[in-house]
Amino acid sequence: MARIVDIHPVDPQPRLVRQVVDALDSGALVAYPTDSGYALGCRVGQHDGAERIRRIRRLDAKHHFTLVCADFAQMGQLVRLDNAEFRAIKAATPGPYTFVLPATAEVPRRLAHPKKKTVGVRIPDSRLVQAILRELGDPLLSSTLILPDQDVAMTEGWQVAEELDNDVDLVVESGVVTAAPTTVVDFSGPTPEVVREGAGDPDPFL
Repeated sequence: MARIVDIHPVDPQPRLVRQVVDALDSGALVAYPTDSGYALGCRVGQHDGAERIRRIRRLDAKHHFTLVCADFAQMGQLVRLDNAEFRAIKAATPGPYTFVLPATAEVPRRLAHPKKKTVGVRIPDSRLVQAILRELGDPLLSSTLILPDQDVAMTEGWQVAEELDNDVDLVVESGVVTAAPTTVVDFSGPTPEVVREGAGDPDPFL
């Protein structure tokens, strides 16, 4: 049965944030709210967590996992980007964007795209997620919580707990969040490609 932790979205209680991080440190798979719906998250090195995400969402090996970062210092350790890419991404973050970039050696091979060797990264505009990331001290391995029979992310913690009670270890409740997914921009080619339009304005990357 999933445990529920109710945390204030604007002023996250440190004691409760610590409980979430303690669960992640112990290998938990967590459902948590972001600025673009709920997501599933675990520690990057938690191999079982990645497989559980794949099972819940019925994902194949070509799915781009997202590494959710607190800031550009973390992001820069995980992906390679040139000066122009840095400036473009910097101007759009934090916010509801996911950027696909070539992965560095810091990213486990099993998490990168098997052919392109790319991975998704993002810096969310969420005080709650930022508090969790700061306390964790590392990025989160994450994937938007869109169930196989749905086309939008889940938005309410109680619903997540009902649907995934036996599939996740902890659900962070923090009020209703927007259902719009992130805008996904692929920087792995010669020019940026908007591969999904979502909550983030795609115009700067078109």
